[in-house]
Formats: sequence, C-alpha cells, structure tokens
Amino acid sequence: MNKLNNSQGLKIPENYLVTPAYVFFLIHSMQVGVGILGFEKYLVEKAGFDAWVAVLIAGGILHVILWMIYRLLQNGGGDIVEIHKRIFGKYVGGFLSLLFCAYFTLLAFTVLITFIEVIKVWVFPGLHVWVFTFVLLLLVYYLVSGGFRVITGVCLISVIIGLPILLLKYFPVEAGHTMNIYPVISHSVPDILAATKNSILSFIGLEFLLIYYPFIKDPQKSKKWAHYGVFYTTMIYLISVLVTFVYYSEEQLKQVVWGTISAWKIVEFPFIERFEFVGIAMWLYVILPNICLGLWGATRIPKRVFKVKQKYMVILFCIALYFPAVLIDGRPMIDSVNNWSGQLGLYVLLYIPLLLILKTITDKVRKRT
Repeated sequence: MNKLNNSQGLKIPENYLVTPAYVFFLIHSMQVGVGILGFEKYLVEKAGFDAWVAVLIAGGILHVILWMIYRLLQNGGGDIVEIHKRIFGKYVGGFLSLLFCAYFTLLAFTVLITFIEVIKVWVFPGLHVWVFTFVLLLLVYYLVSGGFRVITGVCLISVIIGLPILLLKYFPVEAGHTMNIYPVISHSVPDILAATKNSILSFIGLEFLLIYYPFIKDPQKSKKWAHYGVFYTTMIYLISVLVTFVYYSEEQLKQVVWGTISAWKIVEFPFIERFEFVGIAMWLYVILPNICLGLWGATRIPKRVFKVKQKYMVILFCIALYFPAVLIDGRPMIDSVNNWSGQLGLYVLLYIPLLLILKTITDKVRKRT
C-alpha cells in the first residue's frame, strides 16, 4: 500500500487522506451544533445586547488559537498523541492523551443528550429515549466505522443542509425591531469579557484538528481553509445573535431557553404549519458531525496509545454513551453536563498556548544537546 509521510513522522495511507479544502467543513461543522439553537440567552445574561461585540472578540481569539495549533502540529510528529509523547515521555504523555480522549467523548455525549432534550421538548414529549438513542448511536457507529473520509463527507453535507435553515433568519428580522440593539456598547469591559468567555464556549470544536491533522493531504495548505472555517462560524454566530436581539427584548430573551427554535415558530409556508418540527429534524444532520467526529477522535487516541483496533473502541464507546444518555433526564442535569464540557473546552484552549511554549523549549534543548 502506498503511504505518504503526511506529518513529519506519522504515516497515513494516501487513500485515507482528504484534500486541504475539506478542513473548512471539518472546522465549521464541529463549531456549529446544538449550542447555536439557544446560546444567545447566556450571552445576554452577561452583557445584554452588547454581546454581539463579544462574539467578534471570541472569533478573533480563536483565530489566534488556530494559528498556535498549526505551529504546534507542523513539527510535532503528526498529532496530539505524538506531541505529548515527545514532550512528556511515553507514560505521562499517554495519560495526557487519554484526558483528551475523555474530553472528546464528553463533547459527543453533551451534543447527544442536548439534542435528545430538544426532541422531547419540541417534537415528541412522550419519546422513548432508549429507542431513539439506540437508533441514533447505531447510525453514528455505521458512519464512524466507515472511516475519516466518510465523516468528512458527513461534515460537508451538514454545512450544505444547515445553510438554508440559517437563511430563515429573514423572518424574525422582518418581524423584529432594530432599535432593540441600541444604545451600542452600554456595558462595561468586564461584562463584555464575561460574554466573550461564554461565546468561546459555544465555538469549541477546532481543537479536533489536533487529532485529524495527519489525515490532511499537504496539511500546511489547509491553514487558510481552517481560518476561513473559523471566520464563517463567527459570521454565522454574529448573524444569529443580531437577529435574535432584533426579535426579542432583553427580558424576553432571558426567559427563553431555545431562542432560535422559538423564532422558527413565526416561519410560515403554505405547505408547512409548524416549521420548527422541520427545522429540528433537519438539524439532526447538523449535529451528526459533532457526535461522529467526537467519537472518532475519542477512539483514535486509544488506538494510538495502546495499539488496539479502532473499530472495537467505537463499539465500546457507543455502549458507554448509551446508558448515561438514557438515564440522564431533566434540564438541570443536562445544564450541568453542558457547563462541565464548556469549562473543560476552555481549559483545553488555554492548554494549547502552554503546550506550544513547552514544545518550543524542548525543541531548543534538543537542538543544543
């Protein structure tokens, strides 16, 4: 089998690689998921209707984080597992890599239980969660077992399907009041920074580049596409925030859990009476990459650390996700899981600059010795 030395040490068969342009879809599809359906409420609690400024600041910070990730990977040996091994050694590095495995699993689990809650609240209050979860995880297993290129195709489809749904923002704008967002910048800097932190929690997902980087053909050429993906995500979130602020008053939005879904209620077509049902059904294709890529990344790490077959890990992790997803019920528990995953995501983003500094130091020491 012809192999390409894709990432300075880690060899991946060439027929498993994806072209650089697909990184745009991989980055964007992981950043947009269930959170965009109701993240505005948490921003308004911190900075009111000035929170749109926080979204722009968060987007700028993530561009810097993305630049650091590429600097970290370009001479790191391929992926986060190899970087940890080179800096911390086999055992400590392996342990840190397994922490990333747990983090990726938690992200996939968070998306899974949050979407199940959306289905129960808005579509089927009497939903048999154990049946729906089983079918959804069966689909996820089928896609993940198909390999990274299949998951990349799912990411592409999710972006294409998600775009027409986002164009429906026109209806809330038409019914809204643009004066809601005035006066501009009436909150303090600490308030806006607090909203920026919440915005970053909604943007997490680009850190998966740390594990699928070796599967990109000519990975350095993908850098611009990755930045395009972050910029596109920032614009999507910015538009969503502004449209929601125009449609709701500040007090109303603090009481609404799912702002985007509630706004779908005013969408009217002659052939569809309740469009929010259609929107939620179509959103399944948007959240699928979150779960699939999360599970793929989580199972890829044990394969690299312990040299076990990934397909066995996928089965094991699907079973591990199934039972907690069936047992967790109620908004307070789901909120707790979302808060945990968000805080861990923030720590991971803060860990990336630290890891880059440590790698720079160890590289200089090795050159001297």
